[in-house]
Amino acid sequence: MGSRMGSNVPKQYIEIDGRPIIRWCVDTFARRDDISTVIIGVADEWREYVGTHVADCGKQVLFSPAGETRQYSIYNALKTAKDKGFADDDIVIIHDAARPLVSNKIIDECINGIGEGFDGVLPALPVKDTIYLSDATNTISQLLDRSMLRAGQAPESFRLGSYLALHNNMPREELLKINGSTELAFKAGQRIKIVEGDEMNFKITTPDDLERFKQIIAR
Repeated sequence: MGSRMGSNVPKQYIEIDGRPIIRWCVDTFARRDDISTVIIGVADEWREYVGTHVADCGKQVLFSPAGETRQYSIYNALKTAKDKGFADDDIVIIHDAARPLVSNKIIDECINGIGEGFDGVLPALPVKDTIYLSDATNTISQLLDRSMLRAGQAPESFRLGSYLALHNNMPREELLKINGSTELAFKAGQRIKIVEGDEMNFKITTPDDLERFKQIIAR
């Protein structure tokens, strides 16, 4: 719902230059010859709106129901892919609709990393600031080595069959706690490749992020 944006419209549906933010994402993936289908997890009340805005993207577009968490929305989309006959060996690339400036370089690396034999691929950026571990007392309990820390981005890529199986096998209460797509795979012992992220691949979360995106598009 994008509550931090302070808008009555979810952030991914805010229109910039006549296109909702989600369409900027869809276009990047739809222009690629190595991607056959786009599956969008969407709440029922936005299904018609999104359908109207992506109908002419040039690729097959399927819709899956929104889940109560981000990961449950992903789970629903994976099941949609399976129900539509996609093979267990097919690569799925999971992206946030609020990251409209994803590059083809990152998408290439998400695909190539799976081809190299990894179970999953995650773009990430080095952490620039000093990171402190704290607890409920708001005091420092540990100083973390930032040279070993990475901030994850999206998209993340996996094989459809093995990644769907992880969801099927995880108890509901555990799946509800998952915050990132790779978190689930890592907990299950899958081998994840980290590739270089991109500062431009930021997630639109706040009004400042939205203004930054507008300025980039204007340039």
